[in-house]
Amino acid sequence: MASDSSMTTVFADFQKYLNDEQEIREQIRVLVRDIEQTTREIHTQLQLVHQHGGIKQVQEFCEKAEASFETLREQYRKLAEAVPPGQYYRFHDHWKFSMQRCCFLSAFITYLQTEKLVTREETAAKLGVQVSRDNGFHMDLDDFLIGVLQVASELSRLAVNAVTASDYSRPLRIAKFVAELDAGYRLLNLKNDALRKRFDGLKYDLKKVEEIVYDLTIRGLKASEDPPKE
Repeated sequence: MASDSSMTTVFADFQKYLNDEQEIREQIRVLVRDIEQTTREIHTQLQLVHQHGGIKQVQEFCEKAEASFETLREQYRKLAEAVPPGQYYRFHDHWKFSMQRCCFLSAFITYLQTEKLVTREETAAKLGVQVSRDNGFHMDLDDFLIGVLQVASELSRLAVNAVTASDYSRPLRIAKFVAELDAGYRLLNLKNDALRKRFDGLKYDLKKVEEIVYDLTIRGLKASEDPPKE
């Protein structure tokens, strides 16, 4: 009987552990859903740049989108509190896609405002998370790199819409940026399968933008006399 009692105690402890972990996972899922809702709202705001006349209102759209990052910072603060110390990667799958999307949105806004590449530090600050894993809840490097790659697809679409809006210099600047992005990623020895697969798609985004620039050139619409964007 003593053995049976001991066995029961052991499995009761196991069940408590499983119940506690399930509660943590459910709490994390709820918090991540809130983050995903906010990112959808930001993305919807930024999609307005693709609409007719949207190119001329880029700064306005970006400022409205930036305001929602305050909400994201609070949501990530709550998420960080819900993750037990030292168990970031145990639950990482729950938020990695939303983190990648946040990195994409940060990079897209930065490009629209400055036509430069956002840094990992700048993005982490926007989200209120750490850069180094040693400091707690942080932005995984792979998540950041995947998020930035998503910008290339958005910019290839923007290049098309810029031509429609008679903004013939913008596709040239986009092509230069995407080409530099491609060159930068080629310097990396990519081990992550998801990251490598997403990088493989970058060449198609670059090809699309280069075809737009080529078409503008042969049609005599290339605005070579325009000064470069600061």
